[in-house]
Amino acid sequence: MMESIEWLLSAEPYVAYATRKNLLHQPDQDLTDLKKKVLNDDRIKAQLRIVANFSDTMVSNHKNPDLPIHILMFLLDIGLNREVPEIDQAIRQILKTVDENGIYRSVIKVPKSYGGTGEETLGWLLCDAPLMHLALLRAGVSYQEQLKPGVDFLVGRQRENGFPCAVSKELGQWRGPGKKADLCPYANLAMLRLLARIPEYARFSVAGIAIEAILSQWEKSRESHPYLFYMGTDFRKLKAPVIWFDLVAVCDCLSQYPQARCDQRFMQMLTLLETKADEQNRFTPESIYLKSKRWDFGQKKQPSPWLTYLCLQILKRCDRFAEQTVEG
Repeated sequence: MMESIEWLLSAEPYVAYATRKNLLHQPDQDLTDLKKKVLNDDRIKAQLRIVANFSDTMVSNHKNPDLPIHILMFLLDIGLNREVPEIDQAIRQILKTVDENGIYRSVIKVPKSYGGTGEETLGWLLCDAPLMHLALLRAGVSYQEQLKPGVDFLVGRQRENGFPCAVSKELGQWRGPGKKADLCPYANLAMLRLLARIPEYARFSVAGIAIEAILSQWEKSRESHPYLFYMGTDFRKLKAPVIWFDLVAVCDCLSQYPQARCDQRFMQMLTLLETKADEQNRFTPESIYLKSKRWDFGQKKQPSPWLTYLCLQILKRCDRFAEQTVEG
């Protein structure tokens, strides 16, 4: 695996920075010059401008990589934090959206034909509220003081079969295209991404129920398609960034849970992921977001350093390669 690590270190600054900081755990003081190169990347600058105006974008499609919440999560994945002024501005804007239940909200519009008001409003869905809380948590906002009430409220939406499609009162009777009794796989995944960083939930039944929901869907992938989320051919294609319900996103999430890592169904997913590596342990995108064409993961012809970084991070959590010292 170290050959692929060396390759990542020679890649674009944002990949090299993430690799050194998050995979090799090199100290921040040794990465100052590399961080400057990341921040001077025109694509990063463009993304920072979007997150600096976080509340200006209305959420209409959660599969859009240009949503501020997805961009913010990508920047945090790289290893950037609130020391970057634009990220700090985004966090401050999110904090202003909190409702009486402690939930941080987005600007959303649901048409009347779908049960909404047809007007822009601050509200939340169980497929975006967990990500808002996760971004705040990762940015260093106090869990006990500012996040726990909202997290507790979101956790309270869970049913026996997992997390359903749930929305705030501002969005009326809207819900996604599925049976009311079904869980929503994407909401379930979003909640698991959040709970993985909260020990009081990560180790106990709340996370366990949600993990079982995803693994059970994998086990019954031919017949189980709640809310039109399939685990078939498209699901199994490698894709970045991690914003939707696909193999890389699910493996990235579940690999953070020891109780999932030892489950044979997760091991099947992980083995499938591993088989997609080339002889140099590099990974090539098999599907792309058209809006990501300016990035190395926005093409399907050659290995992508960022996708490889994501996959190696998953494999590292699962003890699939030995960490060694890398010089330079």
